[in-house]
Amino acid sequence: MWRVTKGMKALDLSFDLILSSPFVRARRTAEIVAESFHLPKKLEFSQNLVPDGNAKELIEEIKLQHGKSKKILLVGHEPYLSQLVSLLISGDSSIAITLKKAGLCKLSVDVLKYGQCATLEWLITPGQLRRVQ
Repeated sequence: MWRVTKGMKALDLSFDLILSSPFVRARRTAEIVAESFHLPKKLEFSQNLVPDGNAKELIEEIKLQHGKSKKILLVGHEPYLSQLVSLLISGDSSIAITLKKAGLCKLSVDVLKYGQCATLEWLITPGQLRRVQ
């Protein structure tokens, strides 16, 4: 994961908030990113990012509790995150978008809502991130 964070830095990514599933693997990934980006106070956990999380509740949580954050990194589990991305870019959670473990995608959102509200800017695999220097 440390090599992936180097790629993230090379892409000049920045975050106002890191919101993670509290489950061990996601939590550890989020902690590594927070440490690498010097953001330990910006790391929070949400039950709505667990594998059987509720996308509607996650979106409401982000709007109500983190509405001022413009650059949010979500750390969670598959296939839930891919389904969430599909929902936000198409309105349908079954569209074939697949994130790999430690992969990233960037969405642009004007007004966050449940359903189609986002544009996919890019999708990158962990292997690609490790090669970015």
